[in-house]
Amino acid sequence: MRVRDLLAPGAPRLRLLAAEEELDRQVSGVMTTDLHDPGRYLHGGELVLTGMLWRSGPADSERFVRTIAAGGAVALAAGEAEVGPVPEDLVEACRRHRMPLLAVPDDIAFGTVTEFIGRQVSADRAADLAALVDRHRLLVSAAGGGGLDAVLDLLGGDLDLDCWVLTPTGAVIAGPTDRLTAEDRDQLVRAHLAAQRQRRRPPHRARLAGGAYSLLPAAASAEHEAPLADWVLAVAGDVTEWTTKRQQLAENLARLVAAERHRRDEGRRLRRRLADELLALLRRDADPAEIGRALYASSAMAARYESPEPKSQPQDASWLVLSAEGTGLPEGMVRAVLEEALGGTSDRALVAGAGHGAVVVLPALDGPVPADTLRELLAPLEAGLGSEGRITLGVSAPASEAGGLRGALEEARHARRIAAARVGRVCVAGPEELASHVLLLAAVPDEVRRAFRSRLLDKVIAYDIEHQADLVRTLEAFLRSDGSWTRCAGQLHVHVNTLRYRIGRIEELTGRDLSRLEDRVDFYLALELA
Repeated sequence: MRVRDLLAPGAPRLRLLAAEEELDRQVSGVMTTDLHDPGRYLHGGELVLTGMLWRSGPADSERFVRTIAAGGAVALAAGEAEVGPVPEDLVEACRRHRMPLLAVPDDIAFGTVTEFIGRQVSADRAADLAALVDRHRLLVSAAGGGGLDAVLDLLGGDLDLDCWVLTPTGAVIAGPTDRLTAEDRDQLVRAHLAAQRQRRRPPHRARLAGGAYSLLPAAASAEHEAPLADWVLAVAGDVTEWTTKRQQLAENLARLVAAERHRRDEGRRLRRRLADELLALLRRDADPAEIGRALYASSAMAARYESPEPKSQPQDASWLVLSAEGTGLPEGMVRAVLEEALGGTSDRALVAGAGHGAVVVLPALDGPVPADTLRELLAPLEAGLGSEGRITLGVSAPASEAGGLRGALEEARHARRIAAARVGRVCVAGPEELASHVLLLAAVPDEVRRAFRSRLLDKVIAYDIEHQADLVRTLEAFLRSDGSWTRCAGQLHVHVNTLRYRIGRIEELTGRDLSRLEDRVDFYLALELA
């Protein structure tokens, strides 16, 4: 269709404000945006629909029109529902750039315009498979991620093509959840993250029991440097075996998903600012009333996002604090990862921080979050971590009031130090471990830990290596059996005299007496450090 078709009888009641001489331009699609710089998501031929929320002054109009003209947009339609009549500076900017400008009255929904163009484009170009995604892209509006589900549903109906948008931890953003098991999603995101880490060129391919899948990254922008937080477009089939036009379909769909991801991230800016302000309040031990107001603002914002209907004041809730640190990862990566993994559809998590660390405050809606649950949630990220990459995370017990958040933050930091003392790429520790000896071990400097472990165990380990003995395992079993000779011998399947010989050998090598409680405690701690 052409731009002038939008002014024909039967079309939505739009008003032409500028560039009448350019109405013969061909419209191939629609992009709905209020981004300040949408140029990176334009592919040429789009009508740009905007509510003008990006405009704060005349200079913004010039910059916006220049950007979309450079990106190949063929016309601009400005809605008057949010900010009122189209300003004259926008009209003048469109005249200078020969950009047709249409006003969308406040009683005409953007969806009405997109549906009209969709019908026209479909009728004109139904034979062109590559145009299918263009047609479905018309369904994606500023309203949010529901548009992605509509696009993927239509692809499944029109082309029998199953597609999913997944988070890097395997959660489904959009797509038919009943056709992909949790185990399948886990394998797909692990394959994608491993390929990203190895810097392989997409599309990445994975083969499951149900067949082949193609995986394409959906980064928020070209400058996006948090691949562990990228969405993943999973397509049933091997796109490298498709025709050129069908491959273009998958590539265009990946761009669409990236644009939606960028839109979602733009919407999170205010929530990030709230999170940073809350963390600053906690660090300076602010008045609990001030912290409570920040929490209320967060809850109220989340409630508005979850439902357009007005709600009563959010009820007081318990809050959890998580402290995380990344090793061998780019700055900002941990914050981006936790935003994606813990945000959920309600987006209630407040994720603050900078550099290599992050702090999360989130409602304890169902009580404390077990460390094992978080560990399982983040486990797929291991595939994307290099040999030096680690994420360690500590979880506090629930704080029932704002005044308890400062202590919860300290508790989470102590728990994170426990997690950091463990072996593994993703390690999590919870509040239940803070009453344990492990908390004391985590607070001891590394050089002291190494020296203590070495004095007690080095000779025993060396003996095992030289004589193919089993003294270390025997020592562990003896301590677990609380020094019971009979029970320990039974666990090791050896005679009691053999056990007595081994324990005697350990005492000779170390100069310690395992009948003494103090020496048993020292050995136990040394084994924990090992």
